[in-house]
Amino acid sequence: MSYIKLSLFLIAFFILKPLLAQNNFTGYIEPQIAVNHKFSSIYGTNFSVGSRTYFYKEKGIELQTRQLDFAHFSELKVSSNQSIALGIQYRFRAPFETEKENELRITEQYNHTFKPSAIRYGLRTRIEQRIAPSLTTHRFRFRCAADMPLKGEKLDIGEPYFILSTESLLSIAKTKKPSYDQRFSSQVGYKLSTFTKLQIGLEYRIEDYNKALAHVLFINSAFVITL
Repeated sequence: MSYIKLSLFLIAFFILKPLLAQNNFTGYIEPQIAVNHKFSSIYGTNFSVGSRTYFYKEKGIELQTRQLDFAHFSELKVSSNQSIALGIQYRFRAPFETEKENELRITEQYNHTFKPSAIRYGLRTRIEQRIAPSLTTHRFRFRCAADMPLKGEKLDIGEPYFILSTESLLSIAKTKKPSYDQRFSSQVGYKLSTFTKLQIGLEYRIEDYNKALAHVLFINSAFVITL
């Protein structure tokens, strides 16, 4: 666990401090619980529930719930290192911010991984339809990621691991100009048992940088159960 504490301290010191000085900065806390289950060697599912809470908003510290998300993904392996998936998510936002709308999200995904050494690399493409009562937004996402154990070449129970990723996003809607985002994420995980993992990390987003640049920081945590 000392790896997790040290990594979070270093990330927070070098990233969080300068971001708080930005005029257009927003900070969130986003915990999640996910359950994975493999029905066969080629088909598996993922269910998750997560919440998003402001910790910094409009130049001040503020704890306020923003939304609650429920999501499901079904994944089909098409080869040893490639898969396709279909996801559906519902976001409850109106109960927490009355001027906002709830949203249904449908996601089509293609994922390709390769592992030439102890480091595993992943390339993921997603196409999303974000459907709200007043607007439907089409979003195109491409992510590059790498993960590796922090002890040896194989992850064993009681050992930490590290995940690093960056993702580019393009959002298109009928009544709005296209919007571009870029995300950078780092997480430290810990394999608690054969079936459970804990992940904690930070994600920095540069949102809408072609129109109205905004800086967003997420403090993420996930408890992952594999059945």
